[in-house]
Amino acid sequence: MSLDGKIATKSGDSHISSKDDLRALHRLRTRADAVMIGIRTELIDDPLLTVRYVRGRNPTRVIVDSSARTSSRAKIFNTRPRKILIATTRRAPTSKIVALERVGAKIMCCGQSQVDLKKLLHELHRSGIRRIMLEGGGTLNWSMLSAGLVDYIHVTIAPMLIGGDRARTLVEGIGVPTINKSFRLQLLKVHRRESEIKLVYKVKRND
Repeated sequence: MSLDGKIATKSGDSHISSKDDLRALHRLRTRADAVMIGIRTELIDDPLLTVRYVRGRNPTRVIVDSSARTSSRAKIFNTRPRKILIATTRRAPTSKIVALERVGAKIMCCGQSQVDLKKLLHELHRSGIRRIMLEGGGTLNWSMLSAGLVDYIHVTIAPMLIGGDRARTLVEGIGVPTINKSFRLQLLKVHRRESEIKLVYKVKRND
């Protein structure tokens, strides 16, 4: 993210990471059983979510998509291996689900109108997935945090300021009402890479 906490500009441009940071990101992907994004990130970025900048295995790719808005022509379906799972709900149109299944997606229904994230993670655990790398966007980051489903946060601060009240931030959603309700973090690591700073935090649990 930028120094002012933005993960994309107001137009959706998210090319913030340096080549060194991209390699670090892809190394993290090799250690995960699955990488997860929200539908907004899928529609705006159309990402591959594969490992490319380093050697290693590709994780299962998971898209949280309550209405099955993912396009069957998305880039993600043109890569191998096709370990793609779309978490959706009962309100998703059958025609959309059929189209996604035709291009190789596995559909997992986890809720009535919104994806039940705890149910989703339970089902992923049953399928053998133990470590998930959450790559946003801000809305899904908030939903996972507020459900108590985030253990660690890895963030690189890029040497830039983006600004804009419509620019996407690391965590969005409804936010906490007061500071004493904020999510508390324990700093574990600090790594400087030229003008970038990588931080690793552990999310503290509220007892």
